[in-house]
Amino acid sequence: MLKETPNLAPDGQPFRLITLRNGAGMVVTLMDWGATLLSCRVPLKDGSIRETLLGCASPEHYLQQSAFMGATVGRYANRIAGGKLTVGGETLQLDVNQGENQLHGGPEGFDKRRWRIAVQNEQEVIYELDSCDGDQGFPGKLHATARYALTEDNRISIELRATVDKPCPVNLTNHAYFNLDSVQNDVRQHKLQLLADSYLPVEANGLPAGDLKKVGGSSFDFREPKPIGQDFLNDADQQATKGYDHAFLLQAKGDLSQPVARVWSADGELEMVVYTTAPALQCYTGNYLAGTPARDRESYSDWNGVALESGFLPDSPNHPEWPQPSCWLKPTEAYLSITEYQFLPR
Repeated sequence: MLKETPNLAPDGQPFRLITLRNGAGMVVTLMDWGATLLSCRVPLKDGSIRETLLGCASPEHYLQQSAFMGATVGRYANRIAGGKLTVGGETLQLDVNQGENQLHGGPEGFDKRRWRIAVQNEQEVIYELDSCDGDQGFPGKLHATARYALTEDNRISIELRATVDKPCPVNLTNHAYFNLDSVQNDVRQHKLQLLADSYLPVEANGLPAGDLKKVGGSSFDFREPKPIGQDFLNDADQQATKGYDHAFLLQAKGDLSQPVARVWSADGELEMVVYTTAPALQCYTGNYLAGTPARDRESYSDWNGVALESGFLPDSPNHPEWPQPSCWLKPTEAYLSITEYQFLPR
């Protein structure tokens, strides 16, 4: 189902909302501005419906937030130090939007664009976007597609694809914030499992602070499920970022059949399982969500949601030494990243 809003987006056209449904009664809503996930409503075993995504009250309110809520992010999700890339011995300066660094593709990243609707029905929507040579400072023309599908086993399947005509780093992701409780308050009461043996410590600005560290014996060890709040702010690595805002290098190494994370609501009635072909998962506990416009109240507070963003490690274009596939896409290659969020009522 496609619906156009009476309020207009910055380009003077209506926001176009699309609703996906499955036979289990799950309902997912998206919009073409930013190819954004707006809502994910999951039926529980007692017959009630639970909203699992943080979101705003209406599409135009998404323009008033800087949390990238539910948006498709690119060309390069996460941070690039100094906004600098080196291509063939030449240094390129990207547009910056977080101090001297670039975050999530720049000040006018893909989250702030209208994506074209190429395919749309009750099971899937495919969005398309073209990015010109020099867009936000990146080299080459890029063509991207984002396919969002709702499966009969309660998965939101996200397939992000891209091609380029010049070598360019590409790292597309979705920036949804999850809260599986009936009242979306402090997400630190959720249980989390992250199937990762190492994580990347970062400075307060989110840029790498050194080499990967083993999670063993640290507050970053989620290999066995534990409450997010159990070891919260217990060490300098967390204190630098006011909580978890770190990339974890996944055990699955791109195997989509292997779970990479699990989240449980505080009341135990809902579980979410994450699968991805990406090498890493950025776990962000919403440490700076305060003041973000909310769907059911004036604004969210810090730690009201957790984002589990698939992709490459932050600043990967400048760290070829890290044990992951290259983030540089060549004109002869096709970028594909698949991430699935499956919801299991308990």
